[in-house]
Amino acid sequence: MTADSLTGVETGKAGRAVRSRPLLAVGLLLTAGVLAVATWASLVVGSGDAGAGDVVRALLDPDLSDKGQLIVREVRIPRTVAGLLAGAALGLAGAVMQGVARNPLADPGILGINAGASVVVVFAIGVLGLTEPSRYIWFGFLGALGAALLVYGIGSLGREGATPVKLALAGAATSAVLGSLTTAMLLTDRQTFDQFRFWQVGSLADRDPHVLWQALPFIGVGAVFALALGPRLNALSLGDDLARALGQRVGAARLASAAAVVLLCGAATAIAGPIGFVGLLVPHAARVVTGPDYRWILPYSLLLAPVLVLVSDIVGRVIASPGEVQVGIVTAAIGAVPFVMLVRRRNLVEL
Repeated sequence: MTADSLTGVETGKAGRAVRSRPLLAVGLLLTAGVLAVATWASLVVGSGDAGAGDVVRALLDPDLSDKGQLIVREVRIPRTVAGLLAGAALGLAGAVMQGVARNPLADPGILGINAGASVVVVFAIGVLGLTEPSRYIWFGFLGALGAALLVYGIGSLGREGATPVKLALAGAATSAVLGSLTTAMLLTDRQTFDQFRFWQVGSLADRDPHVLWQALPFIGVGAVFALALGPRLNALSLGDDLARALGQRVGAARLASAAAVVLLCGAATAIAGPIGFVGLLVPHAARVVTGPDYRWILPYSLLLAPVLVLVSDIVGRVIASPGEVQVGIVTAAIGAVPFVMLVRRRNLVEL
């Protein structure tokens, strides 16, 4: 990216043309349409006896005495809303992390942030006995912040500093340790043992609407922070010295980015557990369409990430019907190969 992109000139790295704003706006509308289709499919597809007609009636003229409408309102709507909120939060968090750290491997799951939020939330529920979302969601934020600081501190050791590969390795090690702690707490508490898969890999099943309402304000604030960071992330991607020369307050930008990531990751984990690879894959997919401009990468990530989460959840329901495969397992299966390809790219290793 060149400095021209910060002032709206449509040029890119090495003279590469950046998509025009009208074209990107049309693409954003098309992406919103794809998200609407995925949302509808999430409401219609499932193992229960409820079809498209039940969905329409449940939304427009609900009758909870009808079994199909009851399934839609009590099961599928909360599940779909959870996928929308968690997906949007993780997509934005991943884009912000990759921009502020200039690290194409940054992701809330890979860098251990989701695992940090998860283990502290499980501690709050299983050990401290906090069952209200308004109380334990704060522990999710604390865990996300603590894990981020721990991974960055470990990855910064050595002369090379926090390289992408070192951060990925530090995140993997941290996730493994925190995941073991989560498992240990769940296995010693019979009342929360049935939530094991949820807190281990992430799931949208049986979401409590109260959790969604409690998390919504935090995701909203985090999303506003993230979307406002587009020009600052463009500057930071040029390096700290050039960003300062362009008038950016680097410290304030990094602080705002950290606040956005903690709010988004903490709330997403409280909703759906630790879902991995969403924040890694979606910003890279957005760049294919938008180029390197974070003013467009962020809104595209906001819409594309829920599509990935909802489609993964639908796939998990279909391939194991009448049971299901948790959404975190499906996103991990989808994201494993692209992650290996990213690590193997020579220019990423040399950063």
